[in-house]
Amino acid sequence: MIVMKAVDVENAKVPSVGYKDKTLPVTGVGIRWLSKVGQDKQGVPEYGLRLFTVEPGGEIPIHSHFYMQTLYILSGRFDCRQFDPETDEIVDSKVCGPHEVVYVASMEPHGMVNVSSTEEGTFLCCICSLYK
Repeated sequence: MIVMKAVDVENAKVPSVGYKDKTLPVTGVGIRWLSKVGQDKQGVPEYGLRLFTVEPGGEIPIHSHFYMQTLYILSGRFDCRQFDPETDEIVDSKVCGPHEVVYVASMEPHGMVNVSSTEEGTFLCCICSLYK
């Protein structure tokens, strides 16, 4: 068993995400890896729990990945976006706040924006790889 305080884990800046052979800038986002186990064929942990902190107006642009993920919003409000995989146009957009849960399937293009111009937002993100 491992016991720790989340605030003692490094809050690393997320500089970019990859999508369709492009690298897109991420703005105002930090990530704390609270747990990380194993590794899949793409170098992604088989399981992981992450704590994200997003500055006011911060954004994670469109991206997709092999692993499934579930987000649990702790604080703030986020515009959670689902994109069409062919056109990259937004097909669904919901503003989510504290205690709401968002599930993202494997390879589903998605992104999110902190809608506040004054307050940071936080969420937990649990990932699970489909591939071994």
